[in-house]
Amino acid sequence: MNRVAVVAWNTFREAVRDRVLYNLVFFALVMMAAAVLVGQISIGIEQLVIVTLGLSAISVIGLLIAVFIGVSLVSKEMDKRTLYALLAKPVRRWEFLLGKFVGLVLTLALNTAAMAAGLFVVLRYVKPLERADLAVLVAVYFILLKLALVVALALLFSCYTTPLLAILFTAGLYVSGLFVEEMRTYRSETMTPAVRAILRWLSYVLPNFQNFDVMASAAHGRSIPGALILQNTAYAALYCTVLLASASVIFSRRNLK
Repeated sequence: MNRVAVVAWNTFREAVRDRVLYNLVFFALVMMAAAVLVGQISIGIEQLVIVTLGLSAISVIGLLIAVFIGVSLVSKEMDKRTLYALLAKPVRRWEFLLGKFVGLVLTLALNTAAMAAGLFVVLRYVKPLERADLAVLVAVYFILLKLALVVALALLFSCYTTPLLAILFTAGLYVSGLFVEEMRTYRSETMTPAVRAILRWLSYVLPNFQNFDVMASAAHGRSIPGALILQNTAYAALYCTVLLASASVIFSRRNLK
């Protein structure tokens, strides 16, 4: 685990030094500040507008970081030829992947925390903070869980394909995961039982990103059940474990010469 920690720390340091991250975070904070102006125009629904735009900005910026940096974690090391020197040391391939995953998730956690702090500053500017605003904090936590899943997906695809295809595959699975519930309940007269069974099977295999969407509840100040928090945490941890294990198996069999 010490070797995993070293790889994770180096990945975190390298990502934090990337100016692109700061530009994206700055853009998200500007969007939140703009939400104040929009909220003032929308009389009576200032909190709804600010929270919705703020959480949307955190989610979109986090997704951009998770996808574009996640798919380059392996390919960039191969292009720089640093991967070969690293694996020549007593570092297993699964330790390398796990360290990369942890390092990028730490980076996302830092950026998400910075954007969440900006969102609460904007909220405090508009009104006094209340206990109901804790739902916004839970929504931010769910966004971070979702981003960890996206990073695991990006790492999996980057282990056996090109960065461009890895981006397309990751984005495709993310979009598909937003319609999991619709796959289970969709009915059509032209749909055969076989197609319906396939869609239902896919709905349980694909990552269910709908579970992490509590933006409406947070924007309206409704409390989020503790059972849902535990369920989403366990679901993200289990799914990330499966994805990382699959990526480790693929990466261990890949010929790096």
